[in-house]
Amino acid sequence: MAGRAGPSLAPTTASVHARIAAIDVMRGLIMLIMLFDHVREAIYLHVPLTDPLSATATEPMLFFTRIAAHFCAPMFVFLSGLSAWLYAHPAAGPRDATGFLVKRGLLLVFLELIFVNSAWSGLPPPALYLQVIWITGLAMITLGLMHRLPMKVLLTVGLLIVCGHNALAWIQFEPGTAAYSAWTLLLHRGVLLTEGTFQVKVTYPLLPWIGVILLGYAAGPLYARTMAQARRKQLMTMLGIGALAALGVLRGFNIYGEELPWVRGENALQTVMSFVNFTKYPPSLDFVLMTLGIGMLVMTRLEAIGNWFTRVCATFGSVPMFFYLVHLYLLLAIQNVLVSLLGANHGSRFGVDHYWLVWLMSLALMPLLYLPCRSFSAYKRRSTQAWIRYF
Repeated sequence: MAGRAGPSLAPTTASVHARIAAIDVMRGLIMLIMLFDHVREAIYLHVPLTDPLSATATEPMLFFTRIAAHFCAPMFVFLSGLSAWLYAHPAAGPRDATGFLVKRGLLLVFLELIFVNSAWSGLPPPALYLQVIWITGLAMITLGLMHRLPMKVLLTVGLLIVCGHNALAWIQFEPGTAAYSAWTLLLHRGVLLTEGTFQVKVTYPLLPWIGVILLGYAAGPLYARTMAQARRKQLMTMLGIGALAALGVLRGFNIYGEELPWVRGENALQTVMSFVNFTKYPPSLDFVLMTLGIGMLVMTRLEAIGNWFTRVCATFGSVPMFFYLVHLYLLLAIQNVLVSLLGANHGSRFGVDHYWLVWLMSLALMPLLYLPCRSFSAYKRRSTQAWIRYF
């Protein structure tokens, strides 16, 4: 009598679609979280935030919303690396992704310099801020030039950068020198150039984000068509738990990975706030361990979930650059309308006095943003134009 066959580990068509959809869902989810932080910058900017945050002076609702927003940049850059691996390894066989990654990276840099800066502050911008789109573009260009190296080399370089850059934080250079400019671009947030009253400011230094995008690319094989869903979930869970375990040791004993040590607060809430309070600019090792560790655990669950919310997130996640530009210009328009109707009550800007109004506006904007994103996503699927791939 023939033995019963065990369950097949070969990926089905449904599991392949779930694999790809989970990436878009994750990307869309972090974009919606990002919206809360950007609405804050539109109507609550008069309440300043430090980096790291102040665990004692920041109201808890604002503190934890900001911590949630910390997941956006590292997960977006990580997913950019993962998506780059998928582009380089289609069903037809491996292909050179250098041209695509370099051109898309240059497009992101161009959009940051011309359109994103204008969206933040209007025309003319008082300063040029080199932020997350800029750094994603440069990281993508770097990956485009490196991705043909052996995977072990890419993984090793990514780990060395992410784990080792905190050890370089003590290095300083004299302002105005070429070394200072290079170091500001690579690792130290600061003013890159001053011409009269106009400044160029580096908000996101490049080096750590190269490490994050390389780790994303190295994770790409986990989402290969030949990888069984159960095996991918197992490996991603192990990686996520491993990252959080490393965080627990490094942070728990204040060993390494974050310049600001955690301390016991006046109560349990302040102690938790101190423990999860990490440096974002540039992202410390502990910051990356927390965000990517939890992010990978969330991704392991997304393939098994299919409901209206994940479909909405997938729609947003399928058109990330479109969403980014549209929501920034919408927030700029809202700020201008509020100033026109109600007047400026915080310098030249209008701001609300209660943070819960930031949440209310963010939730109200989601369905408003969904409609154009859904239309553009449908157009993107139908279109045969080559340029649309870059959005």
